[in-house]
Amino acid sequence: MKWTIQRCVLREVMQTWVAVTGVLVAILLSNQLSRVLGQAAENQYGRHVVLDLIALGAVMNLSVIVPVGLLLSVVLTLGRMYHDSEMAVLQACGFSPNRLLAPLLAFAIVIAIGLGWLAFFQVPRADQQAQLLRQSALKEAQFGQLDAGRFRSFSGGDAVFYAERVDAKGVLHNVFVQREAEGRTEVALAATATYSKGFAGTHLVTLFNGRRYEGVPGRRDFRIIEFREHGIPIPAPTASKALDDPDTKPTLKLLGSQRPADIAQLQSRISTPLMALVLTFIAVPLSRLRPRQGRYARLGLAILVYFVYANLLSAAKAWLEKGTLTPQLGVWWIHLLAIGLGLFLLIRQARNP
Repeated sequence: MKWTIQRCVLREVMQTWVAVTGVLVAILLSNQLSRVLGQAAENQYGRHVVLDLIALGAVMNLSVIVPVGLLLSVVLTLGRMYHDSEMAVLQACGFSPNRLLAPLLAFAIVIAIGLGWLAFFQVPRADQQAQLLRQSALKEAQFGQLDAGRFRSFSGGDAVFYAERVDAKGVLHNVFVQREAEGRTEVALAATATYSKGFAGTHLVTLFNGRRYEGVPGRRDFRIIEFREHGIPIPAPTASKALDDPDTKPTLKLLGSQRPADIAQLQSRISTPLMALVLTFIAVPLSRLRPRQGRYARLGLAILVYFVYANLLSAAKAWLEKGTLTPQLGVWWIHLLAIGLGLFLLIRQARNP
């Protein structure tokens, strides 16, 4: 009888977990879509970038969704059993709700293994790919085809380009270029110009038949130079070193590192699967309902427990990065507090069956 009940409860928890996680993923994707579309509109990303960023963002956030989905599935399933008096019947037959801990923790261990694979390998890789994709898309948008009749800024706003029109051959006419360099302002006006990609990450705007003004605004020592051909190199934005970011570092490179940021990141990754186990441990006694309580009465409390748990982990990680906490204490005390909460609920449930 015991194994039959445990299998039935485990099956219902698994089905509920799939449904809850699916709903959370759908909410995540809709949120990701609106956010990425906003970034794409602001930074002029290409269309092909949007779907890739949404997919990578979903992978990075799965490690957040899965634990809370597991917590809610246990609370919903056991809450239904308490509400429908099924748990009261089982207790009358001598079956304690604490006996459900073993199969539920076994299921949580399987989930934790998957979360470990995500947190240790896939999430850092997805984060690195997303950063590189954003940098590539931003560079492509910034140095794409120059439009006529529109001001374009480069080099963080230090260079401004404008062309009145462009002909069928791609030659720009009536061109204006302004650059800031070492406290001096350079303004160039040209009849025509061409645009091409240069070497070493630079882009070249070649002006023809024009005049250049160079000096400091407010002073009289301006230089005026007439030219037939004048090339202006525009450096592309430098890519940030993603490998120096602890979020994108492979887990093997975090092992043995003495940098506080690397230690905090490693402990954060370990916390992801550990959190799934601890939340399952808390969920079983937390799901208990008093007579005449609604089946969703504990849902709000479960969400509150998750948010406090997750926010404390984030705060401990930040304190560890700043050196406020020692690596020995790290984020582990948060897990111990959560385990203590689960033990308290279990003891109280055992004393008041």
